[in-house]
Amino acid sequence: MGTELTFDAFEKEWLTDVVAGNPSTIELGRRFSRKLVSQWLDFAEDESPDDIIYCDGTGDGGVDIACLQRGDDAEDNSNGGDTWYLVQSKYGSAFLGTSTLIEEAQKLIDTVDGQRSNLSSLAAGLVERLQTFRKQASEKDKLVLVYAVQKPLSKVEKRAVEDIKAMGKSRLGASFDTDVVSLETIYHRTLEEISHVNKTQVLITAHLVPSGEEMLVGSVGLTQLFDFLKSYKATTGDIDMLYEKNVRKFLGSRRKVNKGIENTILTKPERFGLYNNGITIVVEAFQQQPNNIEYELTEPFVVNGCQTTRTIWEVLYRKLEAGGTGKDPELEAWKKNLGKGIVVIKIVKVGLRGDELLTETTRYTNSQNAVSEKDFIALESDFQKWSKNMASKYRVFLEIQRGGWDSQKAYQKQNPNTVQFTECINAFDLLKVYGAAWLGEAGISYGKNPPFAPGGSLFHKIVKQDDFGLDDLYAAYQLYKAGSRFKFGRGAEKQQRGQTRHLFYMLTVEMLKDCFIAAGRPATNKSITKALLVLFSQENDAVLNALLEYSISVADDYLTPGHEYCVFKEPKFAEKGSDLNSFLKWEQLGKGNDSTPLLNNLLAQYKIALKGGIGGQPKYRDMIKEIILKIDADI
Repeated sequence: MGTELTFDAFEKEWLTDVVAGNPSTIELGRRFSRKLVSQWLDFAEDESPDDIIYCDGTGDGGVDIACLQRGDDAEDNSNGGDTWYLVQSKYGSAFLGTSTLIEEAQKLIDTVDGQRSNLSSLAAGLVERLQTFRKQASEKDKLVLVYAVQKPLSKVEKRAVEDIKAMGKSRLGASFDTDVVSLETIYHRTLEEISHVNKTQVLITAHLVPSGEEMLVGSVGLTQLFDFLKSYKATTGDIDMLYEKNVRKFLGSRRKVNKGIENTILTKPERFGLYNNGITIVVEAFQQQPNNIEYELTEPFVVNGCQTTRTIWEVLYRKLEAGGTGKDPELEAWKKNLGKGIVVIKIVKVGLRGDELLTETTRYTNSQNAVSEKDFIALESDFQKWSKNMASKYRVFLEIQRGGWDSQKAYQKQNPNTVQFTECINAFDLLKVYGAAWLGEAGISYGKNPPFAPGGSLFHKIVKQDDFGLDDLYAAYQLYKAGSRFKFGRGAEKQQRGQTRHLFYMLTVEMLKDCFIAAGRPATNKSITKALLVLFSQENDAVLNALLEYSISVADDYLTPGHEYCVFKEPKFAEKGSDLNSFLKWEQLGKGNDSTPLLNNLLAQYKIALKGGIGGQPKYRDMIKEIILKIDADI
């Protein structure tokens, strides 16, 4: 049997949980769309924040899933604009080609434009938000119709999507756009160096000279670089794949647009080469064409110049792909100057398996940018190392890129003699668990992603700890599993637990910190990790369950209306608009008596209960204290 993972094997494994249990046609489509879109947009499917709305069903108005990705100027890795992704999903026989695309687009555009009635309450609420969004949208904001399909579209179907884009812009304005995501998109994003997959080969027109055998240096015109980007997207269907090897590979198009770069393109494009540091592209191979000015790049990736190329793409797309058959003197003058603009470029050949050269190239070409050395090591070195060590030490597959677990399962089935993993966890999810529990940031963990992404404030705070490593991730994984075992998050059996997964993480560590106080030992992040790892061992089941049960009780009581210390009676709850979801995402949640005094009082009550001894209750705090003291003595 071969060792290469075929797309058919990947697809079969990916669809296993979608088709499990012989679901109805409606449920089948719902499962497909939710899994596909959550992986494509990189959000946790088991969470239900305000900005992810599942409308599929009767009265959905042509919107199965709506996702708002917000710009956050406070975070360096956030887009300056907001984007609404409106997903129309068609799985299997539900997709009938161009007629389906056009009919569903018409329905969705009518809905957004306020021309459809008989909407469900969810869809009606979404439409109201979208209409408000359209009224106050800036040129940075987008409204994107996304087709989520099983198979890639044909050329005829792709042309239909372009026609739909033009129709949408006419009806809904310049912010409207279209996109397509298929299962093959996820396959190509998550698998690397699979020899049977056609290599991505794209031509670039540039003035280059060799510098040794592994590098070309020179310049590329702004318009020629834009043509390269267009060709890349046409070839792969996903321009974000161009940044898979970049330090900021998780950021993709969400990176905040560099205003200086944009301003130069718009006002002084002919001087771009003077003002910009240039870009670096790594390739598996390059080949000069007979005309001497074109080069075929095999498997190209931008490792330095993410902001530069994305800004060039965004600005030139708006200016050059707007349509129109006439002439605008101002635009023509700008195009003339644009033709004089260049970008300094380096193309580095790293070969088929040039991991070391790729790492070094990425590392040093980013040394003078806003990305720090720690950013690069964490993403390109440490997380890869932790993934391998998590596998060897704990037999858990650490998923660095969402969708990788489906690839791994398919590979295992195709290669039964290889290591067989049964457990998996996404690395980004673990960073959020750690942030909520160890750092006490339950509100931000529940409400925001950018702070935990590379370049984000909490990402830095976590990975810059000198002693942060594999054991911390595994302890976070154990806490994550505990939250799942007690049905926190999506699918919660108790209503109170639908929105309190991250609060539960924080409360568990807060209860544990009280045991450290009793032991007279400092509750450092590393000591908390060590204590949790011991508590989660099988011999400590009883005391662990007590700690978890008390933490759960705090979370449940806090969300129970009428309880003496419930969230609805918090003084700040009314001040913040009495919106529960928003309040639980508040960055001050659990930060003291000034923000959530009732939560603090409730927590204090259960700390007393953990202490025990009254009425013959076990003294669980003393048991945990002894564990802490033993750990301290063993160090």
